[in-house]
Amino acid sequence: MMVAAPQGTVEAATMTDTKKQLEGYRRLIDIARDLASTLDLDILLNRIIWAAVDITNAQAASILLYDDTSRQLHFQVATDMDTPLMRGLVVPLEGSIAGWIVTHRKPVRISNAREDPRHFGEIEEVTHYATNSLLGVPLVTKDKVIGVLEALNKQSGEFTETDENLLSVLGAQAAVAIENTRLFQQSDLIADFVHELRTPLCALTTATYLLLRPEMSHAQLEQTIHSIHDETNRLNALASSFLDLARLESGRVQFHSSEIDLKALLEECRKVMQSKAAEEGIQINIEIPADFPALEADRDKMKQVILNLLSNAIKYNRPNGSVTLRALAEEKEFILSVQDTGIGIPEKALPYLFQKFYRVQDAEGKPGGTGLGLSICKQIVQGHGGCIEVHSQLGEGTTFIIHLPRK
Repeated sequence: MMVAAPQGTVEAATMTDTKKQLEGYRRLIDIARDLASTLDLDILLNRIIWAAVDITNAQAASILLYDDTSRQLHFQVATDMDTPLMRGLVVPLEGSIAGWIVTHRKPVRISNAREDPRHFGEIEEVTHYATNSLLGVPLVTKDKVIGVLEALNKQSGEFTETDENLLSVLGAQAAVAIENTRLFQQSDLIADFVHELRTPLCALTTATYLLLRPEMSHAQLEQTIHSIHDETNRLNALASSFLDLARLESGRVQFHSSEIDLKALLEECRKVMQSKAAEEGIQINIEIPADFPALEADRDKMKQVILNLLSNAIKYNRPNGSVTLRALAEEKEFILSVQDTGIGIPEKALPYLFQKFYRVQDAEGKPGGTGLGLSICKQIVQGHGGCIEVHSQLGEGTTFIIHLPRK
């Protein structure tokens, strides 16, 4: 025989739930102002997930962004998880709860995620984070799904309808903010890229015009052809770097974590750059302890960072100078540095080094490279949860230092 709950108890529970919902909506107004105050995608996404934790009383939250072209979901950011190497992790549309949310454009509330047939178990293998209860909502703006916002593991009890309503409102706010930030970043990046294209295109236009002139001597023709070759290579490098940076900034690059023998990787990078260094008589030295522990990172991307820094150290060095690659293993972090004996960088240029398309003039007063290499290095290092800094003094050389968290 079922006994009905006393009327007063039901009313009290209803009043408590209503009060909680009103408090949640007031909190969402504050969150909306907070989300509108930044156009930095990483900062924005972090604010969203912590807001999701706050309003649903969850242990953690995550955002997966949807790529309509490849029809794939990519992990972008998460709380209380081993996030650095999760960024870009692919989650399939078929066979995942997040994929179901994107496909059906409906929220999902689950008390035991691992018993759900849609559960994608590989995520737990990578994150080492067990998901029990889950609340997920689609991120939809202008009738387009751009991702999924998930709250994980309710602190007490199960996720309620109130939690779902609050997270749905937050998801709607977040979708608009994410799309606006993406459009701003995309237009900003494209505008910079188009501006950078003008110089090599102008040089190519002039060169082709000169090739058509009948009075051009053989020597002049040869010089013009070399100019076309150089500018074509520059365009190719610019386009490749631009695509690398665009993928990194969008979170669509997946980091493949593995244990790396850093000494072997440094030796490999030295071998790649040895002939370039030998042309200027530059010595490449490696200083790393024999018992240096394995580094957990994406080997290919770390190699890209080291080669970029090593290439710059050789390029802006003095004839018969040296470059030293050092590695230290401290209690909480790994430290990798690339030090050269080159011409140094003006102090006024240091704050702008990692900005897109910023280039320091070389010894002849000409800006070198694409201006994207250091931006790419910064994105890769940050994708590993680390940071990169630079110290330099004119006439005394430059040192780039990478800090990576130790597991």
